[in-house]
Amino acid sequence: MSLFRTKPIDVNADTGLKRCLNAFDLTMLGIGCIIGTGIFVLTGVVAAQHSGPAIVLSFIVSGTACAFAALSYAELAGAIGGAGSAYGYAYSGIGEFVAWIIGWDLILEYSVATSTVAIGWSGYFGKIMELLGIHLPHALTNAPLDGGIANVPAMAIVLLLSVLLSIGVQESARFNTVMVFVKLTAVVIFIVVAAPHINPANWHPFIPAATTDASGQSHFGLSGVFTGASVIFFAYIGFDAVSTAAEETVNPQRNLPIGIIASLVICTILYIVVSGILTGVVHYDQIDIKAPIADALKQLGIGWAEALVSIGALAGITTVMLVLYFGLTRIVMAMARDGLLPKPMAVINPKTQTPVRLIVGSGVVIALIAGLFPIGKVAELVNLGTLAAFFLVCASVIVLRRTRPDLKRPFRTPLVPLVPILGMLFCGFLMYKLPTLAWIGFVIWSAFGLVLYFVYSRSHSELAA
Repeated sequence: MSLFRTKPIDVNADTGLKRCLNAFDLTMLGIGCIIGTGIFVLTGVVAAQHSGPAIVLSFIVSGTACAFAALSYAELAGAIGGAGSAYGYAYSGIGEFVAWIIGWDLILEYSVATSTVAIGWSGYFGKIMELLGIHLPHALTNAPLDGGIANVPAMAIVLLLSVLLSIGVQESARFNTVMVFVKLTAVVIFIVVAAPHINPANWHPFIPAATTDASGQSHFGLSGVFTGASVIFFAYIGFDAVSTAAEETVNPQRNLPIGIIASLVICTILYIVVSGILTGVVHYDQIDIKAPIADALKQLGIGWAEALVSIGALAGITTVMLVLYFGLTRIVMAMARDGLLPKPMAVINPKTQTPVRLIVGSGVVIALIAGLFPIGKVAELVNLGTLAAFFLVCASVIVLRRTRPDLKRPFRTPLVPLVPILGMLFCGFLMYKLPTLAWIGFVIWSAFGLVLYFVYSRSHSELAA
């Protein structure tokens, strides 16, 4: 039964981190993470390769699945808190073994997602350089599998963000808020400028006929809509990142649910509007998968808007990386503090009140992934980790309602167990729709995690003493 030992709940524990974030800061963190790659990069990938104009439906499906999961997150964030997010919720609600599986999935999710975003950032950086008349060498902006040596801009931005995160969470939050306003301005510019140029003919067929490529993977059709929903799902993980800031939040029981739900609602509306306009002004088979929004304005011949949106996209994608990177370090820190990972990873620098050693080490790993792997393969791998974590968060709500009915819940998920079960069904279905290659990578990662747990983590756990 040691596999299911649970951790005590203490939402106001002093962990050495600085409590300075309010509901507005958390909402900005959520928007900072959710609005970025999904709009500025993955809209192109999904529309061109999976959904066509029906990308709007893909976002609705993903948003619906996230709504059920977010309601579950909001309850657990307020009742349990902790920097470990879903990992911490499962540790208190279900048990250590399930918590380890979620934590291990979240490490994959955040590290690979940050790398994916860094690759997208590099694409927009290249666009801005071209507007300035500077053409970066192909060898230094592409991974080896894409015919280059390394994606140097992607590696550089990760390492620069490691410096910012090391300085302090309050400074990082202020930077994030400024960048969020910049990118929201870019999104509004795109909506206002591009909407009058919508050609309804580009929406026909709304759901393109299904096809199968040489590898046997299906594209378009109704199946493509659901596959697209699975691929873009990780763009929504911003509200999970919000929950990792629990130990740096003032009054987390109140502010965490507000930040989670507000950011999800705002971003889902913007996703649907922007993806509809994008496929209305550019036919889905002519969309640039690396910088779709800026390229759409270029095809319309609106150079000034292309430049402003490219700058806004660069700012927006930067905040996504910042928040994902932040979330990764807090989850690893929580697991190390519990003994499931080596304790030195949880060391807090007394001057900056941040885990500097962990931030720098994680940055080096993320930079290598971003520099050496192509965006398509990286993006697919991360979604299984995201969906698996969301699935188990929904399950944790049901379990805790039975095992801890006395727990103080400032926010209560409505219609339990119906809402969590719907969240589990949506997440399970989207997991099923992901490509086989993503499953293979996920299984290998999970197998390695199981070996690590039984060889090291189980015996070093704080609860094993």
